Amino acid sequence: MRQVVSLLRPRLWSFKNRGHAKKGGIRFFVFGGIGLFFWTGIFAVSYRVLVYFQRVEDIGDILAYKLLSMVLLTFFSLLIFSSILTALSKLYLSRDLSLVHSLPVPREKIFLAKWIESTLDSSWMVIVYTIPVFISYAIVYESGLFFYANIALALFPLCIIASALSALVVLAAVVILPASRIRSIFVFLGFAVFIILYVAFRLLRPERLVNPEACSSVLVYLRSLSAPASPLLPSTWAFDSLKAALSGDVRNSLFHAALSWSGAVFLAFVAVWAAKAVYFRGFSKTQAALARPFQTQSKGLNIFFSFLPGPARAVAIKEIKTFWRDQTQWSQIFLVGALIVIYIYNFSVLPLEKSPIQTAYLQNLLSFLNMALAAFVLTAVTARFAFPAVSIEGNSFWIVRSGPISIRAFLWIKLFIYLVPLLILSEILIVATNLLLHVTPLMMYLSVITVFLLTPGVVAMGIGLGAAYPDFTSENPAQSVTSFGGLMFMILSATYIGTVTILEAGPVYTVFMAGIRGHGLSYLQWAWVVGSFSVAFLLSILAIVLPMRFGRKRLLVSLI
Repeated sequence: MRQVVSLLRPRLWSFKNRGHAKKGGIRFFVFGGIGLFFWTGIFAVSYRVLVYFQRVEDIGDILAYKLLSMVLLTFFSLLIFSSILTALSKLYLSRDLSLVHSLPVPREKIFLAKWIESTLDSSWMVIVYTIPVFISYAIVYESGLFFYANIALALFPLCIIASALSALVVLAAVVILPASRIRSIFVFLGFAVFIILYVAFRLLRPERLVNPEACSSVLVYLRSLSAPASPLLPSTWAFDSLKAALSGDVRNSLFHAALSWSGAVFLAFVAVWAAKAVYFRGFSKTQAALARPFQTQSKGLNIFFSFLPGPARAVAIKEIKTFWRDQTQWSQIFLVGALIVIYIYNFSVLPLEKSPIQTAYLQNLLSFLNMALAAFVLTAVTARFAFPAVSIEGNSFWIVRSGPISIRAFLWIKLFIYLVPLLILSEILIVATNLLLHVTPLMMYLSVITVFLLTPGVVAMGIGLGAAYPDFTSENPAQSVTSFGGLMFMILSATYIGTVTILEAGPVYTVFMAGIRGHGLSYLQWAWVVGSFSVAFLLSILAIVLPMRFGRKRLLVSLI
């Protein structure tokens, strides 16, 4: 393993020296404080849910164990989701691969070093933010020290299994597809992740927890909740190990943990063996010239952007062509599509008619909450596409800076380019889910207008903060969203969405309840409604203007 450790040393040194960078300590404490806040929130929510389950006689433990199974299956699905993209980037798209492959090191050692790095990058965040859930189980069930040790015994092999399976999928895809169609790998991986997400959600079947009438009797319902998952799923091995550890059955817990570790070691061996045979061949293919599956016609784009002056039109056309030529965008587009389909499908299976709450009230309540959820989905998509829009210029940004166009116009063009598709996406999302919920016309109009106002603000924050905190030297500009600027974007976007939602919540409830009771609104209530929506509108204008100004000033200062 000496050669593998030598290949990993640059990454270790970069991590070690990161703390000595300018403002590194301040950013560390900021990131640590925010991470601790979310970590504590996850623990508090998990603890309260488990305490509530404990108060439910007979069925409480069944629900708690079912929730643990769902958490582990979601955990494994997220690992697969993250590992596929990370493995492809580390194994075939890293900038240092040309240098590494020229060294007198066997190809399987290179693969092993990159695979270890990929496993760590794709797993650490999922592990960190899942641990509070397991700690809450340990506290509620008063487990001993063995359960805490068993968390590591159960989770680490699950990470290795997910990473090894992802590496095997990537190795096969790169070798099977010809070099001229290497872009199709991203389409293939995007489709594969869509299938993974869909299967994971359907295996969870969360609607069963709120629809006991789907079963013919209470006994059948209890059996459906307590039925074990497929023994072929690695998440089932981890669940059985943790469940046995909660009940104090050390022997059974170690047996299922041994199953997980044996599967992890076997898959790791298979991955290294497969890499020894095909890894270098696939890497050679990725170095060949790539064919473009889609040709962007400059003539059509010139007509579409004819309202812009010449230099601005050239920048807009360049932005669209860059997007279509960037092969890493294809998998992301399919992933976004998969998440949207699953998001909409989950609304279609909600058994609203079985709820004890009045259906009309519940439908409109869910519709109002759906506005915030759709806005948070928009934030995630914006973070992936719009936030790195400036960083993606890379070392060629000097061309933009020396061109006959101001930084202000450059940023506003990027805002327009990303705003149009994201606005269409968010409106489709909110309209489709409202149609499935059968909401009243008032809630439909309110949702459409609110999302129409929220979207420009969120996208402007993404472009502005992405310009304020650019990373032109990053190996993958999309990773800039994990930087300090990306974290600030997520926080400010969440604050903005939450503030607008709170401003509208009270007036909307007043208008809705007055309609149900057949009462009119007083002058004071009308003043409250108009004032709240006016403040929300003003906040939306400020969310567009202020981040764009801040991004322009910070970008100009960084260029001096």
